[in-house]
Amino acid sequence: MSKKKNIGQALDLEILKRIFSYVKPYRKNFGFAVFTTVTLALISPLRPYLIQYTFDNYVTESNTGMLLNMTLILVALLMLEAVMQFADSFLTNRLGQYIIKDLRIQLYKHVIGLRLKYYDNTPIGTLVTRAVSDIEVIADIFSEGLIVIIGDLLKVTVILVVMFFINFKLTCIVLIPIPILLVATYLFKKRVQASFLDVRTQVARLNAFVQEHITGMNIVQIFNREDAEMKNFETINAKHRDANVRSIMAYSIFFPVVEMLSASSLGLLIWWGGKGVLQNTTSIGQLVEFIMFTNMMFRPIRQLADRFNTLQMGVVSSNRVFNVLDTKESITNKGKQIAENIKGNVEFKNVWFAYNEEEWILKNLSFSVKPGETIALVGATGAGKSSIINLLNRFYEYNKGIIAIDSINIRDYELTSLRKNIGVVLQDVFLFSDTIANNISLNNPSITREQIIEAAKIVGAHDFISRLPNAYDYNVMERGAMISVGQRQLISFIRAYVYDPKILVLDEATSSIDTESEKLIQYAIDKLTENRTSIIIAHRLATIQRADKIIVLDKGEIIEMGNHQELLKNNKHYKHLFELQFKDELFNA
Repeated sequence: MSKKKNIGQALDLEILKRIFSYVKPYRKNFGFAVFTTVTLALISPLRPYLIQYTFDNYVTESNTGMLLNMTLILVALLMLEAVMQFADSFLTNRLGQYIIKDLRIQLYKHVIGLRLKYYDNTPIGTLVTRAVSDIEVIADIFSEGLIVIIGDLLKVTVILVVMFFINFKLTCIVLIPIPILLVATYLFKKRVQASFLDVRTQVARLNAFVQEHITGMNIVQIFNREDAEMKNFETINAKHRDANVRSIMAYSIFFPVVEMLSASSLGLLIWWGGKGVLQNTTSIGQLVEFIMFTNMMFRPIRQLADRFNTLQMGVVSSNRVFNVLDTKESITNKGKQIAENIKGNVEFKNVWFAYNEEEWILKNLSFSVKPGETIALVGATGAGKSSIINLLNRFYEYNKGIIAIDSINIRDYELTSLRKNIGVVLQDVFLFSDTIANNISLNNPSITREQIIEAAKIVGAHDFISRLPNAYDYNVMERGAMISVGQRQLISFIRAYVYDPKILVLDEATSSIDTESEKLIQYAIDKLTENRTSIIIAHRLATIQRADKIIVLDKGEIIEMGNHQELLKNNKHYKHLFELQFKDELFNA
């Protein structure tokens, strides 16, 4: 409960400490930034003091020679302040950019290591917000946040000390409106804090909605849902607008109030100081000096509330990013065994698996695949076929039992080396917005163009690729939108072939391919599965008749096992599926 309460507080020391741990590689940059900030605060009273001195000693005495000298000194001081201001702004912004670069790399590395179960429960748009928008806000902690706030507070403190030292009464007159300003600042900060938190929430919702619906735009259009989804978008967008308008309203009220109080201070100063000049208790130079001090004091005070909110939003965004970084959803990689020269003997021994507690997808599953053997998994949707390959790759962790490769528990293998030996061709092929060659090699420098072309020829895709503009350098665009479903599937076969896995998994790999394309790759499948342990998941039973073993699944349990001929002789579930599908194909023909 206390943790939730601290989220959003500008001075959450635990979060700030963690943020500033990223400063360590850039200590020199940070040190110079602090030095320029402190120096600017300390030299801030010099200019008003020099102007006061010039007025009282050289303007009133008509000493034009010294007046020129003092003017040149003031110009030099202004130039020094300008240089220091540039250095301060550049160093703090530069520091922020370097830190968010490191943080974004750490976040992305963590995200790509999370197990698939995390993505089942987390909207992608929310993760995009964390990796882009929220991390950008963290940069403001350095460019407009803590360092700048400390500098502003130090500047105000120095100015007030100097003012009290010069003229105590005049300083008290100037400070009369300050209590009202403090109350206004507190109310403003509280109002903006709530609206900013709402803004960040609505940004995440907006990103999640837009990302999801643009990705699924074909479904929206196929089912004529454009108007309905547009209304949903307008509702979310309106909430985002309202959240921003509330913060705009707070700013619109606060800044005029500050200007009025600043003008009140100046009015009181001129009234009281003017009387002092007439009574010869205050000099003209001192009055001008205090006018400058008042403007210099109110400028950072006016910005402090805004800077505190910037710092606060940085802390809120940091907390959200750190929540992702602290998510313990990664597959445990404690295995020491390197999967080299494996034979491909796969064993499932009494395996139980559930995506959610006790909702078993696989129940006491046991089977084995000998090296170089091909087995097929058959069953209705939800029977557990895809879950088996997800467990074999350790995308998910099984609950009970043992899964072994070459008699070694897969959890004892180093994760990367395990997955390098397992090639997967999925039904829903994902292609990146890149060239065909890069989608095949996945930018792996060890895979040459010659290997890609040779694999394409074996799979039977070389001819269609050669006819495309730029051939292997043709950009298929996002998700392979520029080529057909069958062509995307052929590219996924080439990808699996060039990576030369010891164990091959075909997950509904031919279900989306037309008859002509299926004939093209059937020979390639035979070549691909040759001398490899292969697991084929298919609804089209005609593609698995030559499998060494066929496993029929129902509700996560094995109900039949054998080769094609054996299962037909059994006259049970498999034969029923085969005859039903055969009749359908005859009817469709």
